[in-house]
Amino acid sequence: MAKEVFYSGCAAAAYGAKDARVEVISSYPIRPYTGIMMELSKLVANGELDAEFVHGEGEHAQVSIAYGASAAGARAYTGSSGVGVAYAMECYSPAAGGRLPCQMAIADRALDPPGDFGSEHTDVMGARDQGWIMGWAESPQEVYDNTIMYYRIGEDHRVQLPQFCCQDGYFVSHIPGRMKLEDQKAVDEFLPPYNPPHPLDPNRPVNHGPQIFPDQGSAINVQRAVAFDEIESVIEEVVKDYNKQFGRKYSPFVDEYMMDDAEIAFFLQGAHARTARFAVNHLRKQGVKVGVARLRFMRPFPTKAIQESLSKVKAVGTVETSTSYGGQSRGGNIIHETRSALYPLDKRPIVTSFMAGLGGEIVTLNEFYAMAKVLSDAVKTGKANDSYWMNFEKEVLDTHK
Repeated sequence: MAKEVFYSGCAAAAYGAKDARVEVISSYPIRPYTGIMMELSKLVANGELDAEFVHGEGEHAQVSIAYGASAAGARAYTGSSGVGVAYAMECYSPAAGGRLPCQMAIADRALDPPGDFGSEHTDVMGARDQGWIMGWAESPQEVYDNTIMYYRIGEDHRVQLPQFCCQDGYFVSHIPGRMKLEDQKAVDEFLPPYNPPHPLDPNRPVNHGPQIFPDQGSAINVQRAVAFDEIESVIEEVVKDYNKQFGRKYSPFVDEYMMDDAEIAFFLQGAHARTARFAVNHLRKQGVKVGVARLRFMRPFPTKAIQESLSKVKAVGTVETSTSYGGQSRGGNIIHETRSALYPLDKRPIVTSFMAGLGGEIVTLNEFYAMAKVLSDAVKTGKANDSYWMNFEKEVLDTHK
């Protein structure tokens, strides 16, 4: 029976994994994700979840256990944060290349230095090109829902890819929110047992791993690329079915707020979208036509949905919670792909970026007000003064008092 609870993002992830009926769990502690494994270990110990719980000697071992279990036909689950995500880097490409749809929960923290846990996404964004599905939840409810949806997306035989199910450290992982746990029978109806097409089985040896001959490297990469061509249609199907089954209202790729008549927009992913909407409510009262577009999937990067959403406005500010030192725009990661997505349009908005939330810092209302001022000025002059803004709040607001 469905029930309302008041859970943190860590607890939401654990109960999402429980209701997804994961069969193998591999753990290693690093805050802030550790709470997920603490909760799952209790569920297993208390007999509420029938799963094999394996404690690895490190994050590299964790992911190796998960993708090995997935290869053998189990629904596998692991997770990490910060430098733990980086330590397991060697394992990500083999999992995707082997088409093994295990899931890895990420509760973000900044890489060392400074290593603080919070909203910086640099840890897992460093692995965004390894062939994993990737997206951020805004709330504990979305963490729970994404955990279940990602398994169905990744295990679809048209896809067969692993997933990074991400949430902001602290801002989602440790702040409780009201949410709903769904009836187990209804979840089972939505997410059937994992049915791998080619499990490792000594009694039926149909799989010898992804690479047998030395010249198969390009073929392995091509089949991953082809799989990603299928993902967007699968995501649309899964999100539609989930909304219908559980009464949610998720957009598949881009969640919009007050975008219909907006002239400027904040484009971001993760928990700070909530603060952005509060800022929009205040700015609207001052006559500023601003909206929020929240990205739900970084991989696949939903080019068409982004074009449809952001082409409505005259200027867009990507709110960057990850870094790309020395990149063309010298700022974060989202602006590069956003500009690329919008480039083919005959009518495209001005795009600039704002570095915010680095080191796990909060993104304040005043920062969003400063962003809105920069974007409004860009609309008036027809261009942005810079491609990225760092430490911009005081500079912009003091200049425009």
